[in-house]
Amino acid sequence: MGKRTGCSKGKGGSMHMFNTAKNFFGGHGIVGAQVPIGTGIAFAEQYKKSKGVVFTCLGDGAMNQGQVYESFNMASLWKLPVVYVVENNEYAMGTSVPRSSSVVELCKRGEGCGVPGRQVDGMDVFAVVGAADDAAKLCRNGNGPILLEMKTYRFRGHSMSDPAKYRTRQEVDEVRETVNEAVEFAQNSPEPDVDELYTDVYK
Repeated sequence: MGKRTGCSKGKGGSMHMFNTAKNFFGGHGIVGAQVPIGTGIAFAEQYKKSKGVVFTCLGDGAMNQGQVYESFNMASLWKLPVVYVVENNEYAMGTSVPRSSSVVELCKRGEGCGVPGRQVDGMDVFAVVGAADDAAKLCRNGNGPILLEMKTYRFRGHSMSDPAKYRTRQEVDEVRETVNEAVEFAQNSPEPDVDELYTDVYK
């Protein structure tokens, strides 16, 4: 809300949320800069001989930052308990992944450092929870790190001022057609019967 009493005294936004009491070390204003921080926290957990696992989240655009690969190398070298979670929504701010990345299967980008990867359907909450649980167990058993690529899709621009001109007209039209068909189906569907009020009621 931009208040003086906030954690960044009103000077930060969604990139600067932070709560150490909840073991939440926030995002970062510099793209990808949270990755070495998360890697360092994983080292601290290992040093303390705790069973803690660090989940470090980043976007597809951050996968082209050098510090990310320095972190992958260090984490792999020391078998750190860190899960790198990459949200691949196909667009890094103002450009598509194929235009900015030579390897578009981001789960493979850690292989050069010995970090195994797995691609997950990021639109399926059960798949995400299952993959996260498996990754945490892997790390707790001393077999970290691991890279999870969450395949999803960005429906809106990067911000309210983003005209999203990097999308093709065909892509926009296909989505619009799908949505219009769903809306038309819903509008033409019958209203539920009053008796429906008494179904699926649990005591």
